[in-house]
Amino acid sequence: MFRIQTAMEFLITYGWAVMIIAVVLASIAAIGVFNLGSFAKNECVVGEGFSCGNFFLSDNGLLTVNIFQSLQDPINVTAIGCNQGGISTNMQAPYNPPSNQEYITVGSNYTFGVFCYTSQNTIFAANPGSLFSGYLVINYTDEVTGETNQALGKLVAKAI
Repeated sequence: MFRIQTAMEFLITYGWAVMIIAVVLASIAAIGVFNLGSFAKNECVVGEGFSCGNFFLSDNGLLTVNIFQSLQDPINVTAIGCNQGGISTNMQAPYNPPSNQEYITVGSNYTFGVFCYTSQNTIFAANPGSLFSGYLVINYTDEVTGETNQALGKLVAKAI
């Protein structure tokens, strides 16, 4: 009889300890401490000849990004895209009627607004603080040589 009582006391004591630890871990998880996205830094790195200035991603999926151009020649940006696949899908022409291209001289910059798309080809729309990790694709034409080129960059941004 004494062994059963000792076993029951052991189970009840350690049962309470396990339950308290579970409640504490659940509380910490609810706060977001275990969410790795909360520790991610916003990052925008574009191919050679380009750099990102200020940028932010709205919770409706609209990325506003300031692109600096440091190539040897002036360029016309013909399309820009933001997606998780790193491919030329859902590219958007800059709104600049009638040509819908944006002329950028050497050493200058321009702020673009472009919607970011998920790998399922839907616009990234999420709660503030949600993490988007994907690519920024810039199609452009060199104004001196007439060559069309593409710059691919990496983008990590939290929705605000």
